[in-house]
Amino acid sequence: MTFIVGLTGGIGSGKTAVSDRFAELGIKVVDADVCARQVVEPGKPALEQIARHFGGDVLNSDGTLDRAKLRQIVFADENERKWLEALLHPLIFEEMWNQLQSAESPYAILVSPLLVEAGQHAICQRILVVDVPEDIQLARTMQRDSNSAEQVRAIMASQASRTARLERADDVITNDGSLEHLHQQVDGLHKRSLGLAPQTGAVTRS
Repeated sequence: MTFIVGLTGGIGSGKTAVSDRFAELGIKVVDADVCARQVVEPGKPALEQIARHFGGDVLNSDGTLDRAKLRQIVFADENERKWLEALLHPLIFEEMWNQLQSAESPYAILVSPLLVEAGQHAICQRILVVDVPEDIQLARTMQRDSNSAEQVRAIMASQASRTARLERADDVITNDGSLEHLHQQVDGLHKRSLGLAPQTGAVTRS
């Protein structure tokens, strides 16, 4: 069974920069966002259900999901967001689990913005939080995704609060400095995880 480190943080916190460094160090990285895209690829049952529920306007001309349009809909209506999460979370979890158990590295990283909210932390031996002040989260995400401040705040509000994430953390990386400093923090945690992984039995899925 794979020793799993759950990596989480709010939108714009820099989870990808951290996970990319772990990948450079030879660690298997499973990204929940990638899995989320895989389960709604054309031909998958989930995409058909989404199109029936929200209408054909959420599909691009090539039949793929218009994720930006869907995001606008669900973050404007909590009931629609809950419907979508009820459909996708079990499918995403299954995809993540299968990928994690195929890992050949000493441990694996599970990257998920909803690690705690979706209950995914239950399969992790340790939780690593990438922490950043909320004003930096807002500025980074607006610049990266060309979203309005209102849209970004809605996404942030749907995620666990900064305090709640930190309360769950076994380890914390602070990402408010240089990339070099970020890499130094990851490298230190990598060495620690290499020592922990053989000593801790991996949980089995319930």
